[in-house]
Amino acid sequence: MTVVVAVVLVSVVALSQVGMDHRPDLGAFIFVTAFGGVLLIRRHFPLTVLWLSILGTFAYYSLEYPPIGVALPVVAALFSTAERGLVTWAVAGGSVVFVVSLAFRVRDDPQPIGYLLGTESVSTLALIAAAVSLGYGLHARRLYVAQQEEIARLNKVLEREHISRELHDTVGHGLSVISLQAGVARDALGDGNPTAAAAVDQIRAQSSATLTELRTMLRLLRSEPDINPRGVHSLADLGGLLEEARAGGLEVTTHVDVAADELSPIVDATAYRIIQESLTNVLRHAGASAVEVTVSAHGSMLVVRVSDNGKGVSDSGTRPGGLGLTGMQERVKILGGRLVTQTHGGFTVAATLPTRLES
Repeated sequence: MTVVVAVVLVSVVALSQVGMDHRPDLGAFIFVTAFGGVLLIRRHFPLTVLWLSILGTFAYYSLEYPPIGVALPVVAALFSTAERGLVTWAVAGGSVVFVVSLAFRVRDDPQPIGYLLGTESVSTLALIAAAVSLGYGLHARRLYVAQQEEIARLNKVLEREHISRELHDTVGHGLSVISLQAGVARDALGDGNPTAAAAVDQIRAQSSATLTELRTMLRLLRSEPDINPRGVHSLADLGGLLEEARAGGLEVTTHVDVAADELSPIVDATAYRIIQESLTNVLRHAGASAVEVTVSAHGSMLVVRVSDNGKGVSDSGTRPGGLGLTGMQERVKILGGRLVTQTHGGFTVAATLPTRLES
């Protein structure tokens, strides 16, 4: 930007002196080169550059150097100030340049006031407004991108927290059963086999201690004290979820061909959550009238598909509700699976998961 501004202004001064009898004014060239040079510090000192450019413009015309336009020397400084988020200062600086220059033109320029207030003023104002608008637009775009990255990061953290809760409920249930059964075994053994009794006592003590530690760790993660008191949802709860979708106006077709005992509990819960999030996206964003849910086991892999007949992508090329898709991808990835999406006049979410997790 520094070089561009300097070259443009030097060219304007040079062209304005073509055909004139006297030699080019060296001071004018030094001035306009300085307008470009000061932009080297615009990223660290945008306000300093802005006001140096404005005062330099006034000084340039006070010395009666060749005209270079009022807005041209300050347009880059206005853009940089707005780009840094200092929009109020940019607008104020542009207003000062416009008002002061217009006042002096009206006082000194012999041309009709209609010309000065018309074409001349409109072109100056348009250049100032364009510089501020472009700078602010770039600043707003950067803010938007940063906000979306932060939202995605927080969503990933939240998804991991949900997973930790479900792991607690799943593992906690298993540990409770182990502890309970160990107690039953200990009572059945009595004092007839001290070695076996000691081993069972150790199992019971260790499972109880692990369960207590697990609950303590989860308590640190929870932000809501009484969330999900019922426990983890699974494919056994799919009927209620599908009824909610039907109540929302969707024609729902299901093909579920997997037994609950074929899946690890966390895989079962993850399959439910994928279907839940997909149906939520369909209801909120897709504008669909029908959706098909398929769950099937193929060897050691579970395939979950949710396909609708709504709009596949938005104008930006992404499915609305993309944060939900990000959460599903994170959840599936943690379990060693894969999630893909497909647009086909509608939208399909397909996840492949291992039916059982290796210990």
